[in-house]
Amino acid sequence: MALSFTSSFANSAKKELYKDSSVPIKDRVEDLLKCMTLEEKVGQMNQYVGLEHIRTAGRTLTEAQLKNNTAQAFYPGITDKDVAAWTEQGLIGSFLHVLTIKEANELQHLAMKSRLQIPILFGIDAIHGNANAPDNTVYPTNIGLASSFDTALAYKIARQTAAEMRAMNMHWTFNPNVEVARDARWGRCGETYGEDPYLVSQMGVQAVRGYQGNLDSENDVLACVKHFVGGSEPINGTNGAPADLSERTLREVFFPPFKACADAGAMSFMMAHNELNGMPCHEDSWLMSDILRGEWKFKGFVVSDWMDIEHIYDLHAAAPSIKDAFCQSILAGMDMHMHGVKWQEDVVALVKEGRISESRIDESVRKILTIKFRLGLFEHPYADEKNTMKVRLSPEHRATALQAAREAIVLLKNEGILPLDSTKYKKVLVTGINADDQNILGDWSAVEKPENVWTVLRGLREAQPNTNFDFVDQGWDPRNMSQAKVDEAVNKAKDADLNIVVAGEYMMRFRWTERTSGEDTDRSDLDLVGLQNELIQRIAASGKPTILILISGRPLSINWPAKHLPAIINAWEPGMYGGRAIAEILYGKVNPSAKLAISIPRTSGQVQQIYNHKPSQYFHPYAVTESTPLYPFGYGLSYSTYKYDNLKLSTQKISQNGLVEVSVDVTNTGKMDGDEVVQLYIRDCFSTYTRPVKELKDFARISLKAGETKTVRFTVTPDKLSTLDKNLKPIVEPGDFVVMVGASSQDNDLLKQTFTVE
Repeated sequence: MALSFTSSFANSAKKELYKDSSVPIKDRVEDLLKCMTLEEKVGQMNQYVGLEHIRTAGRTLTEAQLKNNTAQAFYPGITDKDVAAWTEQGLIGSFLHVLTIKEANELQHLAMKSRLQIPILFGIDAIHGNANAPDNTVYPTNIGLASSFDTALAYKIARQTAAEMRAMNMHWTFNPNVEVARDARWGRCGETYGEDPYLVSQMGVQAVRGYQGNLDSENDVLACVKHFVGGSEPINGTNGAPADLSERTLREVFFPPFKACADAGAMSFMMAHNELNGMPCHEDSWLMSDILRGEWKFKGFVVSDWMDIEHIYDLHAAAPSIKDAFCQSILAGMDMHMHGVKWQEDVVALVKEGRISESRIDESVRKILTIKFRLGLFEHPYADEKNTMKVRLSPEHRATALQAAREAIVLLKNEGILPLDSTKYKKVLVTGINADDQNILGDWSAVEKPENVWTVLRGLREAQPNTNFDFVDQGWDPRNMSQAKVDEAVNKAKDADLNIVVAGEYMMRFRWTERTSGEDTDRSDLDLVGLQNELIQRIAASGKPTILILISGRPLSINWPAKHLPAIINAWEPGMYGGRAIAEILYGKVNPSAKLAISIPRTSGQVQQIYNHKPSQYFHPYAVTESTPLYPFGYGLSYSTYKYDNLKLSTQKISQNGLVEVSVDVTNTGKMDGDEVVQLYIRDCFSTYTRPVKELKDFARISLKAGETKTVRFTVTPDKLSTLDKNLKPIVEPGDFVVMVGASSQDNDLLKQTFTVE
């Protein structure tokens, strides 16, 4: 190997063609590959956590804790100095959990000391803005963004996030998460775009396009489409549990958003934690090679999720050793390992033993290097520390975060109390675990400077400075609420003109073990945790009007409030301007417009609760309790009312390749200007294989002034009518199809017309 190293070095020093930016990227990649040793190639396929992360975690975690912890990491027996030395030797290709521009630049400086000066690719969980690192714009999480049904906004947020990432030397976001969330118990619902494949696809595609641009400028970053696949319908609702899904269900429900993102040019995919139909996804050649690269012609690279290749051995027991797990995963199509120290030694050994060919290693490294060249990292390995804050938290980005929060907040119930009359309610009690906490930022958020976070209490006081907002702090932890504080709030409620309870779940990652929602924080029930229900019911018993505001990343069963309270707002995780947007909606400065991207079940016993279920799912309804959701997909109220009228089809009969133009008139019959999300659903009346009772196939977000009417037009194309035949190939079957257009997925909100495919 020493001889090979010397020969490669001489070749590199002689040519260094790969350093010439005028040379085509393909040629630069091939030249660099020829210069690299096996060890350097394998290093490019490996990722480590940052040095500061290692130092911090090493002080707080044992090796046993590390095995079950997916938020923190360190390498027992390995110091930060060891990792720094390997970086200088060119044996590390990527880092994650680097949270400051200073550390990113320092690590890049170490890489520039290496023999070939291959820059580091920095990945980060920039899920809703680059919020996992401090001092960045925090937008609503994906479930709230999806509830806006605003695809242009999804693109805009992704572009702004990319700019903020590059301003701190980050190049790769582990987003969009395009899993189709069909189990509300699963803690990562808030990280997704909801339960509908079409909506998830549309939002995911815009995120990919927004992040990546053309992958050729200093404001572009690499998108990572995750998690492939099935983790959003685990058998028991817990993250990483097995998924058992037919290929038909995969192709009809779970594959479409991933394929749409691949078609949109996404250049990295992340595999799912779970096993799928008995095969751990991280060693599933059918997924990685046959589907992703074979059918979908994906040209980018595949990365593992957190230590999940190791889990082939130590969790799934599908390999006799970690080394064998590495071998199985690479041969199945894996390109990069997240993360750890054993990879380098074992994979080099696997090549030398002949179990993996070096040409197979070259395939992966070629893809990784191509991205580094496309992003311009060889020419610009550093970010400007002096100018970083000119981009991050800029006025333009802040304005988008506020707009997104306004569009993400769903009004679930309003019996006429909203918008609030500030002259009527002069003394207002505000309480609840989420009334004045940074938890409003949502999962995947660092702690921010207080001046950059609008809690609900802050938003209310700024919106109505002449109103007396009496605050009773219930703490941040729903599991350990104080009975005395509940009693205090109940006593004060009697003297208030109005009560506002801000309830929900706790998501902040710096208190990892105390969370009730988010990654690896799954629930066996969907009720409000702790004394929250008691707080709501006793305050409502004061006889004073009581409003409930929910801050949560998942649907919650709120049966009692839904029956007894006059108004309920589901704000999801609305980000840094969440409190301001909530106050604006409460007092009528903003007309709510969001629609649920995921159904809200009455209980966890209703799971799975989805709008696009098969016809027989409720042939026998539940005994005792209702079978319908508490609030259905696509539902959301406004301070305006909207009339749907004059639904027309351009034709009643088409061929299997034909088109149907659909039009509907929508009128704002209220007194307030507003936005409405017009939804188009289709049902195949009779089919060879059963189809859902309805499927979202298009939508349009429109603005209407009070009294204004607009005609909304959709085109129903063959792909919106297709089903899968017995060979799982798309086909449009002859027969009748129902077009439904309206304000939600509820039948009584929809106008209907039928046409025939001949």
